[in-house]
Amino acid sequence: MTHETGRLPSDEVRGMFDRIAPVYDVMNRAMTAGLDQRWRRLAVREVVWPGDRVLDACCGTGDLAIEAERRGGKVVGLDFSERMLERARNKSGTIDWVRGDALALPFSDGEFDAVTVGFGVRNLDDLEGGLRELHRVLRPGGKVAVLEITRPRGLLRPFFRLWFDVLVPFAGKVLPGGKAYTYLPASVRRFPGPEDLAALFASAGFQGVRYRLLGGGSVALHTGTRPK
Repeated sequence: MTHETGRLPSDEVRGMFDRIAPVYDVMNRAMTAGLDQRWRRLAVREVVWPGDRVLDACCGTGDLAIEAERRGGKVVGLDFSERMLERARNKSGTIDWVRGDALALPFSDGEFDAVTVGFGVRNLDDLEGGLRELHRVLRPGGKVAVLEITRPRGLLRPFFRLWFDVLVPFAGKVLPGGKAYTYLPASVRRFPGPEDLAALFASAGFQGVRYRLLGGGSVALHTGTRPK
């Protein structure tokens, strides 16, 4: 592990998420005071309409994919962690759960009307390549929504640092896969801020890129459109 960047080889990241799958949902609720579910609903409402073909990439245990299905989408959830997908399959038998690599999506060009990612793009070895793949599988006029953790500015910054850099890693010491809760703050520190991430979306070919900050500035929701 490279402590300065927070990066791990992809096989190690996959193994780490396999290990934390049993506590992943509980930790999400605890770390966000339950607000993560609301943020997922917001993301889905931005880009998914009834009848849309939807890809939820880096789907984890499936919560965002399930929100897209509730919205009326015909949903595929993709993740590289089989243990995460096992949890997702237990939540929905109507979503098509696929094990695969977000950097080499096993789908045709323009196959989806909408693509979503919830708290997953910062784990990609090649962020720009991953954004290009999301762009590739969208039809012209299709939309993308990406939720990701970011580091707030201003008054909330010291509280975020206490929570994310101290309490979250401490929780990892008493939970399965504790290494993940050291990796998580490090991965956020080296991840682009909202403005830089928006620029990467534009470089990948998306138009109308915008973002809104949620959770007091600790989460960013980026949206964009593949040009027609």
